[in-house]
Amino acid sequence: MKKTDVIIIGSGVAALQLASQLNNDLDITILTKDNLETSNSSIAQGGVAASVGPDDSTESHFDDTMVAGCHFNDADTVRSIINQAPNLINGLLQIGCFFDKTSNNLLSLGREGAHSFNRILHAGGDQTGKFIVNSLKNDLGNTQTIEHALVYEVLVDESSNTCYGVKYKDKYNINRELHAQAIVLATGGAGQLYTYTSNGPFATGDGYILGYHAGATLTNLEFIQFHPTLLFRDGECKGLISEAVRGEGGILVNDYREKIMENFHPLADLAPRHIVSQKIYEHLQNGENIYLDVSSISDFEKKFPSITEMCRNNDISMKEGLLPVCPGAHFMIGGIKTTLKGQTSVNQLYAIGEVAHTGIHGANRLASNSLLEGLYMGKALADHINKRAPVNHEYFHNSSPKESSGLSYLPTLTELQEQMMRNVGIIRNHNQLQQMLNWLNSFTNFPLTIPSLDSSSKKEIERLFAYQLSYLITESALKRSESRGAHFRSDFPYERQQFSAIQSHFKKMRESNERVKA
Repeated sequence: MKKTDVIIIGSGVAALQLASQLNNDLDITILTKDNLETSNSSIAQGGVAASVGPDDSTESHFDDTMVAGCHFNDADTVRSIINQAPNLINGLLQIGCFFDKTSNNLLSLGREGAHSFNRILHAGGDQTGKFIVNSLKNDLGNTQTIEHALVYEVLVDESSNTCYGVKYKDKYNINRELHAQAIVLATGGAGQLYTYTSNGPFATGDGYILGYHAGATLTNLEFIQFHPTLLFRDGECKGLISEAVRGEGGILVNDYREKIMENFHPLADLAPRHIVSQKIYEHLQNGENIYLDVSSISDFEKKFPSITEMCRNNDISMKEGLLPVCPGAHFMIGGIKTTLKGQTSVNQLYAIGEVAHTGIHGANRLASNSLLEGLYMGKALADHINKRAPVNHEYFHNSSPKESSGLSYLPTLTELQEQMMRNVGIIRNHNQLQQMLNWLNSFTNFPLTIPSLDSSSKKEIERLFAYQLSYLITESALKRSESRGAHFRSDFPYERQQFSAIQSHFKKMRESNERVKA
């Protein structure tokens, strides 16, 4: 068993911001499922929202965030994060992150859905996430990175409700144990629960289930944002087409080039994402094709180089300017409930980034607020850890050995994705959700029980975590018998007053312990 000071699970913007801001006298270990550069942050085409324009204000950014979130947001959290946005941008500039600029050498500010002003900063056109990740990676101090490491258990002393370490499988599938005084879940989202997603293959929702089995509280899992425009070719999603394309003038049209968002919403193609996604889905269900018409955008290839390359790689001609699109799972709005310092309901266990639920996004995330939230939370948690006094305690380990159980009874990830897309997707209803629960229950009588995973493979563990998270999401969606933001029920198509202050919660009960030293 080895020790370090801080364990960070994940390698996205929130994780790297945290690692770069921690004191140099702390030993930091990053555990990541793939390579250090591989995360949803790295492939983020959109930008960072910050009110740095001459006519913009933090108050306007606050209002837009609240409206997009259907006023289900935590207003104090929204203000805290948005007020720091300009300072966070300055911090990135100081470490050499090059944001796009105008011919007058001013920051180039773009527009995205539901924003009242041009306030989106981009880097490399449509490669913002990659540029930020590279800048933060180059600013890391006393940090060890262990790649191809799958964390499968968070160790908790239940008598003191304190997390003290993790178990993980290394690149050779050998079990390892690592202890620390701060364990941070920064594992990203769970788009791979769905057939169509903008997320990378690593986004199977591990962090949510790790937190759940550690005793942390999960909240609002029914709110899942579907991005309206994924490139759709031969029945498959080929990648994300950034909302910035619509901000530059891209228009959603059908086979006859009729504008589908015109006269449907005051903001037309720049309406909030859940509204645009539902509209596209409606047309697709009627057997129509939907395209993003980019023919009016000048210098498209220069402004969106990675999107242009993606289209060419999939034999889509840029000459006509019609890019076939469909909606796909993009962002988990719910997650592990935290404070603005990343603290969970378990001592020394923290969560930041997409896996965390701070309350900023409400019922639907405003475009380009996610990188902002990750930057804020990484810095806030670093400030908290840097001020903490070292602790030296004995902790307890579970004294009732879990039974080792094969996981062959579980559905395949592909089967799970198909069922989630069909029954717990963009538009849901009671019958579909109940059918999904029945299907999940058909595999085991104890869907949320976790066996010993010491002898399980990484793929089996990912399947288990995806299965259990699907169960929690489905239960959450079934309980919220209304439509609000990213959660749309066709049998309850409107918001209902009795749900306006209700947050769904899940928290696991615990077992007994035996003493170990950490």
